[in-house]
Amino acid sequence: MSKTTHTIAVIGGTGDLGGGLARRWAMSGHNVIIGSRTNEKAEAAAAELNASLGIDTVTGQENGAAAATADLVCLTVPFSNQQPMLEAIQAGIDGKILIDATVPLMPPKVGTVQLPEEDSAAVKAQNFVGEGVMVVAAFQNVGAAHLQTDHAIECDVLVAGNDPDAREVVIGLVEDAGLKGWHAGPLANSTAAEALTSLLIHINRRYKIAGGSGIRITGEPGTAD
Repeated sequence: MSKTTHTIAVIGGTGDLGGGLARRWAMSGHNVIIGSRTNEKAEAAAAELNASLGIDTVTGQENGAAAATADLVCLTVPFSNQQPMLEAIQAGIDGKILIDATVPLMPPKVGTVQLPEEDSAAVKAQNFVGEGVMVVAAFQNVGAAHLQTDHAIECDVLVAGNDPDAREVVIGLVEDAGLKGWHAGPLANSTAAEALTSLLIHINRRYKIAGGSGIRITGEPGTAD
């Protein structure tokens, strides 16, 4: 578990992926702010999550206010909403880590890899918010349905970002969500994780995998000489 208790704004926290991450982080002791387009919707989602977990540490705010209040922000919205949400929260994220779980899925062919002009959604986000924000890509390959349960999740998380210290913070949050995180190098490498999502969608459809398939990194880390 992370050594630091964070106040995490989950932008898109009323959706499946955001709601699952909010649930797991709240269970692990972090203060979670659910972000939504309106205070009313965010507060209703927070009240529901508090009631289901028997806690009172989850709050809800409009997206911009949530990002400004938190010390760390997680973006969990569809690709079509990524740019509008970045515009809505930009004023409140300078100097912070922004975890971007966006995948460039382009309906109706979501099972086919279709990358943006910038090669990845995370790089697109970094270009927009500027170097004052530490964008870290993660959680693209985790089935949201799994996060909304208490069972162990058979999926590892690739964590890419240009700042190794920021990646390490996110690795801790991955573990707090009940998953294994791996340093996957600079933000440009997020292209691989984002592309994998379409492959996994295709596999899920072909093999009818309940809750969604995941990835595993094999081999045991060694020790430095």
